[in-house]
Amino acid sequence: MIKTKKQGLLIVLSGPSGSGKNTICDELKKENTNIWESISMTSRKPRKGEVDGVSYYFVSAEEFEKNIKEDKMLEYAKFAGNYYGTPRGSVQEHLDKGEDVILVIEIQGALQIKKKLPQALFVFLLPPSMKELKRRLVDRNTESEEKVMERFETAYREINELSKYNYVIVNDEVKEAAAKLGAIIKAERCRVDRIEEVFLDTSEEKIHEILVDKDLENKRVDINKL
Repeated sequence: MIKTKKQGLLIVLSGPSGSGKNTICDELKKENTNIWESISMTSRKPRKGEVDGVSYYFVSAEEFEKNIKEDKMLEYAKFAGNYYGTPRGSVQEHLDKGEDVILVIEIQGALQIKKKLPQALFVFLLPPSMKELKRRLVDRNTESEEKVMERFETAYREINELSKYNYVIVNDEVKEAAAKLGAIIKAERCRVDRIEEVFLDTSEEKIHEILVDKDLENKRVDINKL
């Protein structure tokens, strides 16, 4: 009876560094083959082992700036002299195919997207505690103590943006957190505003006409004969 819109869902997943965004996204994609993870664009040079169109879309600074001027970026930022952002074209292409698109991005970028596409689904990922977040950052063993503390302090500020998101998930166990994200996506597909058309077949139309007839009390309906 219900025909839903073909357009896919745009899911924006954010959270403090160490909350497990990429891990949850990878787990979600194992169980959901209709999800495409957006690929970012950058003006920096490729590093060893990185592949254009897989790791990033690698472009020149001039080309990136041209995309900004032509409003071809959903969001972008500049770090250490290089641009990073989400190209609108590739995201729209997959959405138009009916695929759900997930963006794992920082809060700054997510809020830019919310201004342009408020209908997107915004999910905030939290660690089970700040103590656990600090442990995860330290256990990475990839940054100095000073850098770890900087990320930890940034996390406190980022959590204040929680109210600007639609949903929050606490990542205390990867599979359970990914399952919650999957459940949110399923629920969003059932929203009334995602219905394109409600239709009734011939028998249902006949029943409806009889039920709304003013002389209903004087009629006997044999549904099996309809």
